[in-house]
Amino acid sequence: MVASTQQHTLAILDDYHDIAKPYFAKIPNLSITTFPTTLHPQHSPSDHAALIARLSPFTIISTMRERTPLPASILTQLPNLRLLLTTGTRNLSIPEATVASLSITYAGTVPPPKPTHAPVVPTTKAASVGYSNTNEHTWALLLALAKNVPQDDYNVKARASGGWETALVTGLAGKTIGLLGLGRLGAQAAVTAALAFGMRVVAWSENLTQAKADAVAERAGLDKGAFRVTATKRELFEVSDIVSVHLVLSERSVGVVGEEELWAMKEDALLVNTSRGPLVDEKALLAVLKKGAIAGAALDVFDVEPLPDDSEWRSTEWGKNGTSRVVLSPHMGYAETRTMHSWYEQQAVNVERWLNGDEVLNKILPQQ
Repeated sequence: MVASTQQHTLAILDDYHDIAKPYFAKIPNLSITTFPTTLHPQHSPSDHAALIARLSPFTIISTMRERTPLPASILTQLPNLRLLLTTGTRNLSIPEATVASLSITYAGTVPPPKPTHAPVVPTTKAASVGYSNTNEHTWALLLALAKNVPQDDYNVKARASGGWETALVTGLAGKTIGLLGLGRLGAQAAVTAALAFGMRVVAWSENLTQAKADAVAERAGLDKGAFRVTATKRELFEVSDIVSVHLVLSERSVGVVGEEELWAMKEDALLVNTSRGPLVDEKALLAVLKKGAIAGAALDVFDVEPLPDDSEWRSTEWGKNGTSRVVLSPHMGYAETRTMHSWYEQQAVNVERWLNGDEVLNKILPQQ
């Protein structure tokens, strides 16, 4: 194929940390515009219209995960779009059927190479389940919530009156953690819980069997039965001191954690979600937390991201007046330095390949 000499235009969306542009800057015949401020088409009709106006001139768009959804109502109004880049191998906010109907080339990225240094204990079987920033972030949030770190940090720094040892903390050893999902990330959380903190592990998902859970345990060097599968989803919520969500978001899994499950939790239980916001019924969770029906929640993901300024989550009153404690982070489970740079580097390679008439890597569409 012949390389293109046409001047193309690239829109880089949601590069909050201004790291993408240098990877694309060396590419000839490419005009680059960055949009670090997210316009969410679901916030308001005006944002929907503004997003179309923003993107309609561009032939290439670089997206970062689901930060800016591109539904059919947006994509069909972008007459110049020819190459669409996402990160990872799937993006639920981009309808593939629409992309295919518009004959747009659509490509993703793969995880960066694993660190070259050997594990401290290279022979341990636990390493076989792998490592991830998402699992690290799950435990960072859980520990921050269980140990009351954000509030204590504020009290000490602010010299708050009576702000020394204002609350007791929760220990994890011997507690039961319920994992909703025992896939790659759920398995990592399970192994961390068992080996690092001495916790009992129970798990549930629609297709999870005890045999599958035993296989995960044995792969990590643990005994069969180390990860017990509960008979029902409700049982997991009833018996767990901590529930952590690790399911993949799909049409079937939206709202898999609903009012029934949340109200079945123990009064001193904690909920952690580093997967996807819509897996948990947000209105039901807000109601439970406002009532103080569980001890707290640690959330990295939300129904709409970034959170609107008027979101009920944006409050410093959590943990006061009978409400549950809440620890929040702005979807940081994947936003690790090495990963982000690798993704933009891969996207730039694909832009160059596409401009040169070569096949893009990690192509999602068009299918062969």
